[in-house]
Amino acid sequence: MTLFPKRLSDSMGPEQLAELVDRYGAALVLYARQWCDCPEDVVQTALLKLVRLRVLPDNLIPWLYRVVRNGAIDASRAARRRRRYEASAAETAPKWFAPSYDPTGLDAKAAALALAELPAETREIIVLHIWGGLTFEQIAQTVESSAATCYRRYAAGLEILRQKLGADTRAKMK
Repeated sequence: MTLFPKRLSDSMGPEQLAELVDRYGAALVLYARQWCDCPEDVVQTALLKLVRLRVLPDNLIPWLYRVVRNGAIDASRAARRRRRYEASAAETAPKWFAPSYDPTGLDAKAAALALAELPAETREIIVLHIWGGLTFEQIAQTVESSAATCYRRYAAGLEILRQKLGADTRAKMK
């Protein structure tokens, strides 16, 4: 009995698939990494294609490398298209922030970094309220919490941001 039989449905079980992944998985990921930023996803997709086959290819390992290569090149092309589209959309989209000419204005980079350091739940509530324009009741429905809890997290998050960004930003962050 060979390790990889001709028919998946007849003989190849989870053990043989696990053996295939153990033996070739890391090499396939390394191979896919030449072309794309998501090699694990590409290898997983190739293995799913393999599992769906009714009859295994004659040369299984070269077939698997070819499927990984094609998938990685496709993923790379899709990522380039997505970046071009997003860059184009960003150029034509209206700006979210009006430029501030106030010399004591809030530093956008510092604010973004401080916001990124907040706990995910707090950051989500602040973004939903300030940029999304949602009320605390609407936010509570979105995050499946109470409006009071959302308000407390919002207020606590703003206080943390004020401390990180300095006292002169109090008036700007209301």
